[in-house]
Amino acid sequence: MTAADFQRIVGVSRETQDKFDRYAAMLTKWTAAINLISPRSLPDLWRRHFLDAAQLRQYLPDPKETAERTILDLGSGGGFPGLVLSILGCGHVHLVESDQRKAVFLREVARETGARATVHAVRVEALDLFPVDAVTCRAFAPLPKILDLSERFLRADCGKDRPIGLFLKGRNVDQELTEAGKTWRLQTERFESITDPEGSILRLKLLPVEDSAS
Repeated sequence: MTAADFQRIVGVSRETQDKFDRYAAMLTKWTAAINLISPRSLPDLWRRHFLDAAQLRQYLPDPKETAERTILDLGSGGGFPGLVLSILGCGHVHLVESDQRKAVFLREVARETGARATVHAVRVEALDLFPVDAVTCRAFAPLPKILDLSERFLRADCGKDRPIGLFLKGRNVDQELTEAGKTWRLQTERFESITDPEGSILRLKLLPVEDSAS
């Protein structure tokens, strides 16, 4: 997949594609020095990383004003999926990345592209609680661990609809759902990934305590 293919499939403007081109160039350069993505995936960068992240856009909650949407992205690494969603104009994205070098990279890309993103160079456990509309992550941790770390955000009262979790998962998704179901009561939807035949997108909400007895 080429940059032009990505632009056509996702349907972005030339201006937005220019931002992604700058992002891709920085990612390629920085990956030579720090482990942002696997170097073996660079030849397939636009499908494996950019399109993989961009496909989440259609599953985000739909507030009255997109600019009001707040997204929390866990273990952002090279910026997938959170920074991609920010460049696509999906809202204000909070990128959580405890690796200081990766956090510097995320800030540099956000500055170069004008993305509405705030980088938190801390572990998610140390992050102050604030209201969000969605929590996202990719290749971060098994689902039970993700829920452990994000529960307080997914349960937070943001004065809107209940926050959602939106997670890109691989071939072990069934096992992870089974394990998560031993501890959590979930409302779950599952969608096929357009970039990975073995991949899935989970969209879920934590059920309140009063629903657990139903």
